[in-house]
Amino acid sequence: MTTSNDRPAEARHRPVMLQRCLDLLAPALDRPGAVVVDCTLGLGGHSEALLSAFPAARLIALDRDPAALQLARERLAPFGDRATPVRAVYDELPEVLDRLGIRAVAGVLFDLGVSSMQLDEADRGFAYAQDAPLDMRMDQSAGMSAADVLNTYPPGELVRILRAYGEEKFARKIVEVVVKEREREPFTRSARLVELIRSALPQAAKRTGGNPAKRTFQALRIEVNGELSVLERAVPAAIGTLAVGGRIAVLSYHSLEDRLVKRALAAGAATTAPPGLPVVPEEYQPRLRLLTRGAELPTSDEIAGNRRATSARLRAAERVREAR
Repeated sequence: MTTSNDRPAEARHRPVMLQRCLDLLAPALDRPGAVVVDCTLGLGGHSEALLSAFPAARLIALDRDPAALQLARERLAPFGDRATPVRAVYDELPEVLDRLGIRAVAGVLFDLGVSSMQLDEADRGFAYAQDAPLDMRMDQSAGMSAADVLNTYPPGELVRILRAYGEEKFARKIVEVVVKEREREPFTRSARLVELIRSALPQAAKRTGGNPAKRTFQALRIEVNGELSVLERAVPAAIGTLAVGGRIAVLSYHSLEDRLVKRALAAGAATTAPPGLPVVPEEYQPRLRLLTRGAELPTSDEIAGNRRATSARLRAAERVREAR
């Protein structure tokens, strides 16, 4: 039987809100010599579509996961030197462009969260629905695993992480059980953690909101990969790489990500003039023009055909002037 890991990349991943992303970026990319950056290459679905839709564009694609990079390289090979995959975290975009001798880009796309490959590969430990080693690192060659976090963090720090990154109301109850159990035996696998979370929660909490382990797994993944701190640096850095007329589109999948994206785009779209000026000088005018009203949501048809689109939120903006 063919497993999900044996299938080609294009069969394992359906890009979320793909056509809408292409439409938002099109005015900036449909011109000779345009450079577009896919900051979250994953299995290459968005990248392949960008290269196909804009045949005069060049793509720079970033990912920290070497396994995803290898699969994406194979998928993008038909595009030759128009595609440049780079192993990097997306807050390193300015340094990557500097190494490549690129001063400014026409488009930037972020598709945040966990890639289809990471969810589908059982030994990565991202999915709470199947037993696996508690790893959750997007780059398995570096950093602490989720098991390390569970087994070594002080109880107060674990409570903070579950509340801040998982928005888990029962963080203290879960941590009490985790601390008691890790003294008996260190955590190594996901099924044991899922079962402990189930045992720690009140019955009413287990009847709503899907798998009760979802919020804890999200919190651990964010902590292990430093996702929010990286994102907080990455979006302003990406905006800074845009040429005038360049566009940025960001897909996020939970409120914490979306809040950071909203803040960064709103800051660029606001005037920096001191209050009370009768006329706002050019140097204080907004650098960005927002292209979406709030966060756009996937259609019901897309959600029906792609369950990973369910929680997606899309925001986009255009660079309208240079920085002061």
